[in-house]
Amino acid sequence: MNPPKHQITLEKLTYGGEAMGRLQDGRAVFIPFGLPGETVRIQLTQEKQNFARGEIIEILKPSPDRVTAKCKHFTQCGGCHYQNLPYEKQLLAKADILRDQLQRIGKIENPPVQATIPSPNQWNYRNHVQFHLTDDGKIGFINAHGNKTLPIEECHLPEAAIDAFRNDLQFESRMNLERVSLRSGADDDLMLILESETEETPELEIEADISIIHVYEDHPVVIAGSNALTIQVFGKDFHVSAPSFFQVNTPMAEKMVQHLQTCLPVSLLTTLIDLYCGVGLFSKFFASKYAKVIGIESAPSSCEDFAINLDEFNNVELYEGAAEEILPALAPQLTQPIHIILDPPRAGLDKHALDALLQINPQVIAYVSCDPSTLARDAARLIKGGYTLQQVTPFDLFPQTYHIESISIFTR
Repeated sequence: MNPPKHQITLEKLTYGGEAMGRLQDGRAVFIPFGLPGETVRIQLTQEKQNFARGEIIEILKPSPDRVTAKCKHFTQCGGCHYQNLPYEKQLLAKADILRDQLQRIGKIENPPVQATIPSPNQWNYRNHVQFHLTDDGKIGFINAHGNKTLPIEECHLPEAAIDAFRNDLQFESRMNLERVSLRSGADDDLMLILESETEETPELEIEADISIIHVYEDHPVVIAGSNALTIQVFGKDFHVSAPSFFQVNTPMAEKMVQHLQTCLPVSLLTTLIDLYCGVGLFSKFFASKYAKVIGIESAPSSCEDFAINLDEFNNVELYEGAAEEILPALAPQLTQPIHIILDPPRAGLDKHALDALLQINPQVIAYVSCDPSTLARDAARLIKGGYTLQQVTPFDLFPQTYHIESISIFTR
């Protein structure tokens, strides 16, 4: 039996890359690849008591904003969501979505959301791309339905060096590989990372000057070349190992550093805590401007990289462990005025870490977020704890996708 068809008008874009409309019974329905103002015929793919999901069968009245996607795989591939929307409209949509999340989830009236900072590169901006393999060894991405790997012939998001090498990347079969990643660094250096389901090192024949790393259960083994890349931000070198996190859009990482330099009232009488500090992107730019910098990070490889990247400074301490364990133990020892930069994963700030943060009572908190919904939840907690949300600035690290990075400034 075929699912029932509906004709609806789409109202707005929502976080997650879907457009929202209303069914005749009043339920919200979420539709991928639709645009606000469009009249579409849809069929439902999922029904819940309060909402539904569907897919477009026919666009009856297209939006005047709709443009032709650059990639042949758009709507089949799960990687991009907004290729059908002009870039300036993507920027507006992301600010609107961020504002909506802060209002709806955080219950924050008139949140001070600024205009989205655009990416200098709308295409070919990613310095790190993760691929999956089909059963016959072709590289691809998870499809838009999220249920299988779609082999790809083109992708317009990786940096040029990655894209050029991607075309030459062939495997005979899946070879027990969970994921295959390519990272690019300074001078177009490349690293191929093979994440495996078994300890056995994959055999590869690659005629290229490229580092190859095999990772099994978080243990990297160098097959060829080096175990790390150098990524440059504002002329500073960052040592980044295969398992370590680094922002995927290097020019936008620079814009975020610039923004923090503008927003933080730095002082040599103040301590900076860099929570979820990674390889030290922010610490390296602020270590000379504070009395002390304290980095807190749980990933071992990132901690090793942080130690290398901050080696020139004598006023930097690093604590390896979970924020919710380190921060409460650290809180009673802190006496100087405190500023905090925090850049948590998508899940946001752990409740115990947030309680400890409120106990530390920093003068300024700069919250770097990659998920507006968890930011909204945490912002509400911080405001309840006595903080004022001064500004929220979206940064478009991920053009053509729904993902939204942002920096929020909270003060006492």
